[in-house]
Amino acid sequence: MKVVIADDHAVVRAGFAKIINYQPDMEVLETAADGHEAYSIVAKTSPDILLLDVSMPPGENGLITTGKISEDFPNTKILILTMFDEEEYLFHVLKNGASGYLLKNSTEEEFLSAIRTVFQGDIYIHPKMATSLVREFVNQYQDVKNVDDPYTLLTTRELEILPLVAKGYGNKEIAEKLFISVKTVEAHKGRIMEKLNFKSKPELVEYALKKKLLNF
Repeated sequence: MKVVIADDHAVVRAGFAKIINYQPDMEVLETAADGHEAYSIVAKTSPDILLLDVSMPPGENGLITTGKISEDFPNTKILILTMFDEEEYLFHVLKNGASGYLLKNSTEEEFLSAIRTVFQGDIYIHPKMATSLVREFVNQYQDVKNVDDPYTLLTTRELEILPLVAKGYGNKEIAEKLFISVKTVEAHKGRIMEKLNFKSKPELVEYALKKKLLNF
């Protein structure tokens, strides 16, 4: 596989190149000291992998370069090499099209494994950062779930009242069952209809059946 290395430190570029060129299935085509140079080299050589430092002052940073290269040269996989173990950087580069995120303090074995993983079309995330990524995914999933299903907006009391209303109980009967006032029942019913965006009781009954809330 053909590799390009982009890092603002010459000694780092040389060290990575030595490790890569020692592998029978890898070859470093060229190296770059900043984002602009990295873009030009990728355009000229069409490498399989670009190893890209996320911070390369004073030129264009790796976040911007990642977005440009992933958009203009989608066949080149980008593996981010960085000292930053912060969630913000991880999320930004992945959203911009990077295929991997590797910390520079990784072992040589992890380094080579990351390159091969990305080359095969998979995503590589440094183990230390994987937990952050999973947590973010869970949070985003929960946010989407809450938006898509208004059922999750209902309070515990509203979840008690909804099936009783669907079964045909009157306000007074519900109030007696739950030991609350009739006015409280009416208020909860109004909020249920508003949250679920229903205009009639048949809609509520149909919804309760769909959610398997009715146990006769």
